[in-house]
Amino acid sequence: MRVAITGGSGVVGAAVLRHLVAAAHEVRALARSDAAAAGLAALGAVPVHGDLLDRSALGALVEGCERVFHVAGVNELCPRDPGLMWRVNVEGTRMVVEACSEAAVPRLVHTSSAVTVGQRSGEMGHEETDHRGWYLSEYERSKVGAEMVALAAPASLEVVAVNPSSVQGPGRATGTGRILLAAARGRLPVAIDTTISFVDVDDCARGHLLAAERGKPGQRYLLSGATLSTGEALGLLTSLTGRTSRVRMIPPEALAVAAWLVEAVFSLAGRRPPLCREMARVMRFGHRYDGSKAAVELGLEYTPVANTLGRTVRWFEEEGLLQPEKGTKIV
Repeated sequence: MRVAITGGSGVVGAAVLRHLVAAAHEVRALARSDAAAAGLAALGAVPVHGDLLDRSALGALVEGCERVFHVAGVNELCPRDPGLMWRVNVEGTRMVVEACSEAAVPRLVHTSSAVTVGQRSGEMGHEETDHRGWYLSEYERSKVGAEMVALAAPASLEVVAVNPSSVQGPGRATGTGRILLAAARGRLPVAIDTTISFVDVDDCARGHLLAAERGKPGQRYLLSGATLSTGEALGLLTSLTGRTSRVRMIPPEALAVAAWLVEAVFSLAGRRPPLCREMARVMRFGHRYDGSKAAVELGLEYTPVANTLGRTVRWFEEEGLLQPEKGTKIV
């Protein structure tokens, strides 16, 4: 089957691309640069140069395809330019939908996010949860907008949305993966007691392919295999690495104050803060997501979280990421 993908250079997109190639699909992939094109070609895709806001490139990408996977997007907290995030995530999605409609593509799988569920604090979010009505972050706002655009596509284009929770596994050392790396190295000084839902990166990729095959048009599917507290996650990492961190749990109120101070100081210096109020708000809120709909309707089998973390730690080791930096001591 001829398929197309956006975002094939990212952690999730690359995993989806690998699974598509392994399933013997002919894959075209949108490439924003020569370096990206080379990487995509190495994974087995045919690169198409352009970006999400390039109408002609999108047309060339999806022409003659039976399935399109729209994975590309901007995912960050404390963005310097929220407008860029909106343009890429929302307007980019609009342009992908329009290109698919014009090319008579039968089905589009849209990579949304679990944050669009918008559950209230302490609730278990699921596909039918009523959004709380306000946003934790500009990222959440943009992904809600993008999902609305995708699911409002013309009836001739079947759209299925997949909504991953925090994606973890080999290849991920950014975002929450950076926190896992610090903990695995025994160098996480402080943490906040919260909860977070995870999905294995390969489960996430399989969920995309299953959504393309079995997903109901107009539906969304949360991809979430486990929910852990901070303490549970750190305990698992300790058992896997044998390294312990003297992690000090800080109260949510202290995190909020620290974020305000750090953001103010770095803003005065004209630098991007490593911690900001938006980030603190998201961390304090935590997340709990129910991924059972994808298991029941799509047949997705989730990897045990200990397996995911174990593979992640092995990847850290293979990449040399667990080696202590000069002058530091892992305890």
